[in-house]
Order: sequence, then C-alpha cells, then structure tokens
Amino acid sequence: MARASSSPLPPDRKGSPKRHLESRMMSHGYDPETASGAIKAPLYATSTFAFPNAETGKMRFAAAHGVAGAEPGAVYSRLGHPGLELAEERLRLWDDAEACAIFHSGMSAISTSLLAYLKPGDVLLFNGPLYGGTDHFIRHYLPELGIHALEFASDEPESAIRLRLRRTGLQNRVKMIFVETPANPTNELTDLAACRALADKLSRPDQRVLLAVDNTFLGPLWQHPLQHGADLVLYSATKYIGGHSDLIAGAASGSAAVLQPIKTLRVYLGTAADAWVSWLLLRSMETLSVRMTRQAESAAVVAEYLRQHEDVVQVRYLGFLEPADGPAYTTYSNQCEGPGAMISFYLQGAEEDAFRFLNALDLIRLAVSLGGTESLAEHPATMTHSGVSPEDRERLGIHSNLIRLSIGLEHPQDLIADLELGFAAVRQQLVTAR
Repeated sequence: MARASSSPLPPDRKGSPKRHLESRMMSHGYDPETASGAIKAPLYATSTFAFPNAETGKMRFAAAHGVAGAEPGAVYSRLGHPGLELAEERLRLWDDAEACAIFHSGMSAISTSLLAYLKPGDVLLFNGPLYGGTDHFIRHYLPELGIHALEFASDEPESAIRLRLRRTGLQNRVKMIFVETPANPTNELTDLAACRALADKLSRPDQRVLLAVDNTFLGPLWQHPLQHGADLVLYSATKYIGGHSDLIAGAASGSAAVLQPIKTLRVYLGTAADAWVSWLLLRSMETLSVRMTRQAESAAVVAEYLRQHEDVVQVRYLGFLEPADGPAYTTYSNQCEGPGAMISFYLQGAEEDAFRFLNALDLIRLAVSLGGTESLAEHPATMTHSGVSPEDRERLGIHSNLIRLSIGLEHPQDLIADLELGFAAVRQQLVTAR
C-alpha cells in the first residue's frame, strides 16, 4: 500500500483532524473565502502583479533573487505566481519534502537542477539507462561545459567505482550522483541506499555530494527517494503527476536549502510552469492516487498475460521480482511501494517484427510518453532512445525487439485483446514468409 493511503499528515486548516494525502489534495493551501467562494483555485491569467507600495516591491524582488530573509510574494509570472506556488505546495506533500519547484517540462527540471549545481571541472556520476533526452544532455552537452560525466552500472560494486575515480584523478571532484530508477525503458532498479553511501564516502567536509533521483516511472505514489537518502527528486510531471496527456511539466522536490539554488536559476532561465499548466496540475493531483492505483492493478494483469505468451522472450516488470533475483528483489522490497504500471518486453524477432506488432494495435496508441489515462506503446530503440548510440543501446538492453508499454485506465481484458492483435500480425507474417 502506498504511503499516500496509509500515513495521515498533521491537522489541516481550522483545526480539522488528520487527513490523508488524497483528502489534502482537495483543499490544502487554498481557502475559497479568498476567491469569492470558488471551490477550485482560480487560474491567475496575468503576467504581472501590483505592489501595495514600493517597499513591498523591493522586498519581493530581493526574495526572487534569492536574498536570505526576504519575504517572497507575487512579482511577475516568470518568477512565480499563486497557481505555481499552490501546485508546488501540494506536490511537495506527496514527496514529504520541504520544498518543490515546478517547471515547463521534465527536461527543464533536470537541466536547471544540474546546471544549478555543476560547474566546469566537476564530475557527475550517473547510471544507465536513462531517458533519451537526459542521456544526451549528460553525455553530450555537459562535457561541452567542461563537466565530466562518468557512467556506472547499477550492479557495479562501490569499490570498483571509487577505483575508477582514483585512477582518473577525479575522486575529489564528484559533485552529484544522478540516477533514474526504475530505468527507462528497461525497469532496472538502482539501490538508492547504496548510492547514498557512495555519495557520503565521496563527500568532503566542505562539499556534500548530492544524490538526485529521476522518479518518473513510479511517481510520487510508489517510491519516495527522499526517504532513502536522496537530496533531490526529479519528475517529468507530464507523466503520472499530470496524468492526462494534456500538459508538459517537470518538478523537483527536496529540502528548502537544496531547492534554493535551483529556484534562483529558474528565475533567470525562465523555466517555471505557467498559470495554465499549474492549474491543470492542481486538477491532476486530486486524482493521482486513484489513477495510479487502477493503472497498477491493470498492469499486473497485462504483465501476467505477456509472461505466459509464447511469442515473448522476457518481460521487464517490477511485480515479477522474486527472492531468487537477489539484489534486485532486495532493492525493490526495501525501496518501492508498488510495481507501478510500466511494462517492457522483448518480442520474438527483430525490429520489423516489433514494428508489425505496434502497427496492428488499435486500442493502445502508438505514441511516446507515459503515465496518462490512455495506454501507450512505443519502440524505444528507434523512438525515445534513438539518440543513444547503437553501442550503448545494445549494452543497456535497449534492443530492436524491445517494446515499452504504459498501462492506462482501460479495462485490462480489452488491452489484452488489443495486444493479441499485435501478436497475430507477427505470426501471420511468419506464416506468409514460409
């Protein structure tokens, strides 16, 4: 059971009793009395805000530029606005975080966060595979800034990582460890407690090595990285947090101190989410728990069907991990609160067979992204991860016969019937070829 359904928070406004997160999403941070009794928070469609006096304007600008002790307030919507602040306040509750920052996209959340902390000469440790856009930003863009990016495998011993750092003379220059777990698109897990231990050993009295975690695949319902040593949790909020495939957004959660440099840089880069996206996120967070719970239930049914299918080589689904899987099972048991609704599987055949399968689907849409109300299927090797080098794709298990599914809210038996159309198309081609 997810933390959201089992752990009440402190009393809400007006001394009301402790409430669960699902209940808090309906009212937390907003009083209808401040907006003519409107049940839902209004959409603040304005570019700028009036100051009651010049002194207030001075104070608010100081706060926007990160001056300690300055009281924040509305100035200009690129810097922040009431809808953004309300959405951030509610999302931080899901992560049990002190602070949250919401962005125009997942990549803007990731890039702004990394650039806020990494400078020329610094080292970023990261694990693969990563989402294709993140992979390109880390492998290709950061090195142009003089930032070293060093990859490690999820099962690589800490001693081996530290030995590689010593041999390259980089052991004292590590600034951050970045992991995506579960990994996109293979569902591979990374042990966050082990990453925290490594970060602590690489830290110095004057420099704490930060651990940043992309939590998009399990979202704020099924995994809480801050509870396992992470300093920063990152999302493509387009996915489960938004949940309706009608917005683009990103988010970062953590302590107020960790978020402060990120929010300050966000002001200058202009990567904060606008009023409309913030309002849509408020709508979406009201149904986040019920959506993700239903999607996970359906994914379990679909994954079992795929595991039994003769035309499937392997299914990568967290719900199938067993004690015999060793460290992966231990990590899942200690770190995850549910298997989520993402399934990847290797189809019998090659790229042309994967394409034939995908082209035959009708109910499941052939599209990238994930976490929406509708089920989606895609071909990672030629779509989301096409920018990853062929050598890295093969090494990371992103083969030409890999298909990624995001399970939505349709009835699972209808999804299975649709998948059978894909398998039938592949079998028909084999018969014809013979």
